[in-house]
Amino acid sequence: MGALDQEHFDVELEENGVALGDCTEPDTLAIEEAVKVLLQGLGEDVNREGLRKTPLRVAKALLEGTLGYKQKVKDIVQGALFPEAGLEKGFGHAGGVGGLVVVRDIDLFSYCESCLLPFQVKCHIGYIPSGQRVVGLSKLPRAAEVFAKRLQHPQRLADEICCTLQNEIKPTGVAVLLQCLHIRFPNFESAFLESNHHGWVKALFTSGSGIYETEKADIWGDFLSLLKFRGINIEKAHTGEICWCPSQTAKMMPPDSGMVAAVSSIIQSLGEDPLRRELLGTPARFVRWLMNFKNCNLEMKLNGFTLGQMGMLKSIGEDEDQIYSEVNLTFWSQCEHHLLPFHGVVHIGYISSEGISSIGKSLLQSIVHFHGFKLQVQERLTRQIAETASLMLGGDIMVVVEANHTCMISRGIEKFGSNTATFAVLGRFSIDQGVRTKFLQSIPKSAAAGE
Repeated sequence: MGALDQEHFDVELEENGVALGDCTEPDTLAIEEAVKVLLQGLGEDVNREGLRKTPLRVAKALLEGTLGYKQKVKDIVQGALFPEAGLEKGFGHAGGVGGLVVVRDIDLFSYCESCLLPFQVKCHIGYIPSGQRVVGLSKLPRAAEVFAKRLQHPQRLADEICCTLQNEIKPTGVAVLLQCLHIRFPNFESAFLESNHHGWVKALFTSGSGIYETEKADIWGDFLSLLKFRGINIEKAHTGEICWCPSQTAKMMPPDSGMVAAVSSIIQSLGEDPLRRELLGTPARFVRWLMNFKNCNLEMKLNGFTLGQMGMLKSIGEDEDQIYSEVNLTFWSQCEHHLLPFHGVVHIGYISSEGISSIGKSLLQSIVHFHGFKLQVQERLTRQIAETASLMLGGDIMVVVEANHTCMISRGIEKFGSNTATFAVLGRFSIDQGVRTKFLQSIPKSAAAGE
């Protein structure tokens, strides 16, 4: 659904009495006003059709993503403790040797306290029951989600899950392992210089209580053996506060003070203390990152300096009308509906009957970055890349964009692993199914956004 369709859909919902959310809550209103300040700082018109509902959408997403501040694990767990014969005060005999119970592959997301960008978590929880009682298995993911839906550092997240389950369930011990993915978003300048930018920071974090409190305890072996075939290397795990957020090492210009104040007010509206030590630099880091998408109306200067720098385009087949392609051009962008990042790869194909073009990969990559580093929707980004490329490559163009959208995992449906593909066709590609199929089949199967 494009920007225009989305706005029309929102209007239809409101006209039919379907509310998009409570717009009158003080926290919601405060966040909306702060988001307007941020949009204006980006040089955007807050009344533009694609942005009119953005402040409300952002407020709803942030409040939904930090619901954990208003929840207590005790309320979740206490009604789900069940008696189970054979479980003594120490090691039990239910659930396998030593009574170990493991819930694996719990998909979570959390907002990074250093930069306010969502990070992904695959959580694994193990516990050894005691006191002749077990907890309902569904309560372990729900308990973990309470702490995930807060501004977090992964190590504190692991510690809070572990400590709280130990206190509420009173087992012999609790073990927690988190596999975390944090987007490493390049700034506008570095994206042009780093052709092989790696999109993710990956890290493991562990925490243990009771008999798992000592990291080297033999009992960890049972827990880890059940995770080993998931490809987890425990030797790479972290157990302390590490600087894992890429924003903490970025060197950028001082941000706009008004925008920084707006982000501080958002943090406060979420139920956090902006003066907490770990959050002191967060508003400035978020604003510096957001300014990558400032609407500065730059002119693209596609001159001879850029042409042909990184080799020729790859041809497909041996027909008179050759199809040439460049695949896996990386892009980074910002969803204008939720102010959350999306990123992936772009594949461009075109037809030439006059031999191989001198257009180089670097020029096509520049076109992709130029349109990517803006507030965008994927459909518009795809069309704009096709239209710009057609000015240099002729009228027969096909562009395919594959993207991972953070808003698909950090709000609403929370669809982990989902991927969105869009394409735009011009000229012969719009009328010739065979030509389209030929180009699509040339795209590598390994082409995956987000890796």
